[in-house]
Amino acid sequence: MTGKWVDGVAARRPVAWTAAVVLVLEALGILFLNWVLSIVVDQQQMSMAGVDPGAMSTGAWVLGVVFALYLVCCAVLLARIGLRDRPPGTFGRVALVSCAVVHAVLGAFAVGLVGWAAFALLMAVLALLVLTLTAYGTSYTVPNGEGAGRGGSGGTPATAPARPTN
Repeated sequence: MTGKWVDGVAARRPVAWTAAVVLVLEALGILFLNWVLSIVVDQQQMSMAGVDPGAMSTGAWVLGVVFALYLVCCAVLLARIGLRDRPPGTFGRVALVSCAVVHAVLGAFAVGLVGWAAFALLMAVLALLVLTLTAYGTSYTVPNGEGAGRGGSGGTPATAPARPTN
């Protein structure tokens, strides 16, 4: 059977692109949130355990920038995956899995601290990340549509070695 929707290949690229855009928007939101947090800490002269309020304000801003850069790097990986229509390498897969785990943990905290709406948004991002990772798996497709099998060689799918019988 040949066609555009064989093995869900046509849905992979839009999911990867959507996840990339959502992560960039989330990075901008994190930057804005930590910027506001640093201003509030600085204006209120808040301190925890005798730490200088200026240090806390700077720390909130730096942490926001680092986390936003992490999200943007993951978005770049997703955009590259969507552009090339190839699965990520080992580093990309580890980075995206860690991003998914971070979203799962943040979602668990968000239920109690922020509410169900934040939880739902974080779980939607988690779903996009997991769907991208599972949709690409380890298969490669040839641009002209040949070789829809798992081996990527254009022929029949690679076979596993025979199992011994009892």
